[in-house]
Amino acid sequence: MADTLTIHRAGLTAVQDLGRPGRSRFGLPVNGALDQYSARVANVLTGNAENAPLLEITALDFSCTPSADVLIAVTGAPADFTVDDVRRPQWEPTIVRSGETIRITGIRRGVRVYLAVYGSVNAPSLLGSCAPDTILGFGRQLRDGDEIAVHIPCPPLDHPVFRIPLFQLHAPVPRFGEACTVDVTDGPELAEFGATAGRLFDSGFTVTPQSNHIGLRMSGDVPRRLASGEVLSRGVPVGAVEVPAGDELLVLHRGRGVTAGYPVLAVVTSTSLSALGQARPGQTVRFRRRTVTEAVGAYRSQRHSINALRTRVRRVFDALHIPIPVPIPVPVPVPDQQLSHLVQQRSQS
Repeated sequence: MADTLTIHRAGLTAVQDLGRPGRSRFGLPVNGALDQYSARVANVLTGNAENAPLLEITALDFSCTPSADVLIAVTGAPADFTVDDVRRPQWEPTIVRSGETIRITGIRRGVRVYLAVYGSVNAPSLLGSCAPDTILGFGRQLRDGDEIAVHIPCPPLDHPVFRIPLFQLHAPVPRFGEACTVDVTDGPELAEFGATAGRLFDSGFTVTPQSNHIGLRMSGDVPRRLASGEVLSRGVPVGAVEVPAGDELLVLHRGRGVTAGYPVLAVVTSTSLSALGQARPGQTVRFRRRTVTEAVGAYRSQRHSINALRTRVRRVFDALHIPIPVPIPVPVPVPDQQLSHLVQQRSQS
């Protein structure tokens, strides 16, 4: 039998990966983990590919028990992470013995925590991704009592001196706090807001309860569009800061539709999308203007830090004779006619 995780308390937990980039031509959003940085680091810490399936735990408490020894990593927002009621560190690999209970409670200063397992977890794949799509009805939202199979059994983990390996890989941890600073570059309709465009950077905006994975609604001193012409529907990127009529900003996230017709004042940078994915209702978000060159530099720096962490992980795994896992995805066949039906279904929703 395959090794499994038995879910005792699911809360709001889904099996996620990094989504479906490049599928906009089918009318499908990218979806995937909202805090991509934390998800990538969790997988790297367990030796997995960055886009391997893992658990995204949102806001509520979670607990599970493995049927065999496993190596896990917990990243994302600060939380109380324990194994059989013993506190364990986030952002480092942790060994959990068969039958011990993993608990993640008290999520704070953010809203999402990521749990990766060595060898990755079993999840059906649609168009190369296990990311849920609520409109298509695809994806796995966990329930109490569910069992999740682990793709590859964890090898015996032993240290030649200390018996149980203790890891100190120093993964770079982002800042979590009451206020969230989000970097943006200029949007295509910036000039249409005249002097009021500066309001985006002059004060904070509050995330409202109507926010979700499709987009975040924010209240505050909203810039006003001076132009009166219509904006034709066109393709919009993840991170577009839209200004619809009214007193709210709409910041599109990974579940956004691929087209929209509101003016786009700014676009959130790739690195700041993860910070935005941790924003919760009532939190203050401040926007910071950046050039495209600065945004590209920040992205390259982040990629460098993840690659350096992967190198450290592989050196430690080699020293402990832990092979790098190569999970096999579980595809869901989608014939062309079925894909067309799914796209048509989504366009009518």
